[in-house]
Amino acid sequence: MEQLPLGVRLRAASTIASFHPGLNRPIVAALEARAAGPALAPLFLWAAPGAGRTHLLQATCARAAEHGRRAGYLPLAEAWPTPDMSAGLEQLDVLCLDDLGRVAGHAAWERALFALYNELADRGGNLVVSADTAPAGLGVALPDLASRLAAGIVFQLRPLDEAAHGAALRARAQALGVELPEETLQYLQRRLPRDFAALCDALDRLDAASLSHQRRLTVPFVRSALQLPGD
Repeated sequence: MEQLPLGVRLRAASTIASFHPGLNRPIVAALEARAAGPALAPLFLWAAPGAGRTHLLQATCARAAEHGRRAGYLPLAEAWPTPDMSAGLEQLDVLCLDDLGRVAGHAAWERALFALYNELADRGGNLVVSADTAPAGLGVALPDLASRLAAGIVFQLRPLDEAAHGAALRARAQALGVELPEETLQYLQRRLPRDFAALCDALDRLDAASLSHQRRLTVPFVRSALQLPGD
């Protein structure tokens, strides 16, 4: 996977194909358009933790790279030393900023992000931003930045419902190249939370355990590897 700015690397399985959209098809289509096409309105994606925001932002960067475009993913929840770490990101074709709420209210960060927003727009780059709340609830103190965020296209990412949970498990397993027997799939559906982040983490752990032990994903092996209770 391509090395991105600030030493951040994308998770190999974080792709558009491995995300089951459920009720979120318009969001996926909007992200695809920004990964592939010319400058479009900034997109603000919000949802509670675990809904798949990070997966989709990383998937957008991966899809942009497939189109030969320069893309960057910046997780603002990480402990970046100073806002200067954002310097140079305006040169990208697609920029995804994750967890904006972590720096909202910090004057230096807000000034840096406002400048980055304008410079990226001037160059014709596409911006995707995520947070765990809608723009109005972020507590952004800089009025110009707050108005820019509110003026973009705002989507709420819907969590997985029961019908989508099995399809999401299958899609993630397929992206990892993991064979997921029907019996094991049904067991995981009963035991895993309907939380996209937890789902991805569980399947990544099973993939690693399966490779390490050269074992198929049978129910007993999965139960042991994830330390899940029996039925």
